[in-house]
Amino acid sequence: MSEQNDNTTPPTNKLSGLNLNPNAGSFIPRVAAKPFVPSWMPQPAAAAPPAAPSSSGIDFNRPPPAAVLNKSAETAPAPAPDSSAIDFNRPPPAAVLNKTVETAPAPAAAPAPKPASPAPKAPVAEAPKKKAEAPKPAPAPAAAPAPVEEEEDVDQETLDEFFGKEHVNVIFIGHVDAGKSTMGGRILEATGMIDKRTLEKYEKDAKEVGRDSWWLSWALDTNAEERAKGKTVECGRAYFETDLRRYTILDAPGHKTYVPSMIGGAAQADCAVLVISARKGEFETGFENGGQTREHAQLAKSGGVNKLVVVINKMDDPTVNWSKERYDECVSKLTPFLKANGYNMKTDVVFMPVSGFTGANIKKSLDAKECDWYKGPSLLDYLDQLKMAERKVGAPLRMPISEKYKDMGTVVVGKIEAGSIKKGAHLLMMPNSAKVEVQAIFNELEEEIPAAAVGDNIRLRLRGIEEEDIMIGFVLCSPKNPIHAVSRFEATLGILDHKNIICAGYTAVLHIHNAIEEITLSAMLHLIDKKTGRKSKRPPQFLKKGQQGIVMIETGGPLCVETFADSPRMGRFTLRDEGKTIAIGKITKLHYDNEKA
Repeated sequence: MSEQNDNTTPPTNKLSGLNLNPNAGSFIPRVAAKPFVPSWMPQPAAAAPPAAPSSSGIDFNRPPPAAVLNKSAETAPAPAPDSSAIDFNRPPPAAVLNKTVETAPAPAAAPAPKPASPAPKAPVAEAPKKKAEAPKPAPAPAAAPAPVEEEEDVDQETLDEFFGKEHVNVIFIGHVDAGKSTMGGRILEATGMIDKRTLEKYEKDAKEVGRDSWWLSWALDTNAEERAKGKTVECGRAYFETDLRRYTILDAPGHKTYVPSMIGGAAQADCAVLVISARKGEFETGFENGGQTREHAQLAKSGGVNKLVVVINKMDDPTVNWSKERYDECVSKLTPFLKANGYNMKTDVVFMPVSGFTGANIKKSLDAKECDWYKGPSLLDYLDQLKMAERKVGAPLRMPISEKYKDMGTVVVGKIEAGSIKKGAHLLMMPNSAKVEVQAIFNELEEEIPAAAVGDNIRLRLRGIEEEDIMIGFVLCSPKNPIHAVSRFEATLGILDHKNIICAGYTAVLHIHNAIEEITLSAMLHLIDKKTGRKSKRPPQFLKKGQQGIVMIETGGPLCVETFADSPRMGRFTLRDEGKTIAIGKITKLHYDNEKA
């Protein structure tokens, strides 16, 4: 029959279109062959055990695999590998996903024929062990809660690498026109921090305005008002370095109008240089009542500055001419006053003659031809050898804010009183509890550094807070151990100078670190006997000049402070009223808003 007949003639039944191959071999049945059973039909009893793992509906809901349909007689004895390949290389059928709870015991019946009669106890005992071991690793991830971003400590290797030299803050204090700024300018010139070209420009500009002797002070008095009046208004800053230490000069104003600026500078200082003018008449004016020599020395001591270098300046003046008699006269009058203010004259105070204008005894020791009676060290040599108080590098961070401004973000300035800071640290700004991040740290030379430690005067660029949300006197601190912010505390108060008596309800201005706050003495608690140190049982009705007592102080808002025992620099304060210092004190106990008075 031809293909045309197949295509043109419609079939009459299903078999009419089939063609037989005459060359096909004859069919010979094989007796040893296993009977062929399609996979979708029930298997014989002998084949049931190997098919048990996939018998839960898998074989009934899928079409027969191609490998089974195309299997020849020779490959028939190896069905196991094909079935395993099918089970692992295809997604599970819907019958398995939709299996009900009643079919759950089916897989458990498969391992039953393998072990002997005592075997069933073993899998039962192993099951709870696996369940008991499962919860053990679960708490492990929760046991690492310490987030890296709250780590603000700087390791010792970083400190040793970047801070090989100790940093010291020196404040120059004294009466107006004693020569503080001129001496500071001479130190910068002697240590090479100002080039000759800049000094020549200062000297030329000073001559043009008729201030020939002021050109050295212009290195620290930078604004037009200070240069025109010849008076320091704000606490100037400068930086110099010797072979042994790094220094920040804090040039305090000498006029009584700007004493608050001087207090802010003293709060950041490690040691003080009290500048005395030896010129005839100037020493007496500065040391008598109304002069700033006395008040500056008291404020430095109350601010925590225990090391004092008293320099008798202007010894080259024609009225003095390096006279030992004039030098001894100044020393004899200053000694009892400083001793009465709590200075240890043997360990904390030293006197030396200098000339800030000529630079005599500033960097180099005095020439015997110029002064043959002084054999001590020069000013910078003594500062290099001066022993500083131990600093708490590992303590929680405390950095009072002394300045703030905007410069590509929020920038704050201050001295680190305790602890350390590194770039990228997450800190807390108190008392408003604002979380901030340190974007950059700058040193005194405006160079970016990776870290800073206690004692450093630095600038920080912060993220997470706006400049208007920061006030002078706020404190940057560690989020793990924040500083206390209270509006009520007990303090030991010593009255220095006041015309009238001080009673409960008295108001004044409190200066503590860089913060300035109006306060009220809400209660008088105890009177302290100066000789015995005992407290009175009954509260006194008032305090007067020369007396000491324990009082309750209330502020207008939250103030960042510590007790004197925990942090002396953050726990001592000064009270001022009517333009003069009336009392000094130290905080003994903090009270919180939820406590009863």
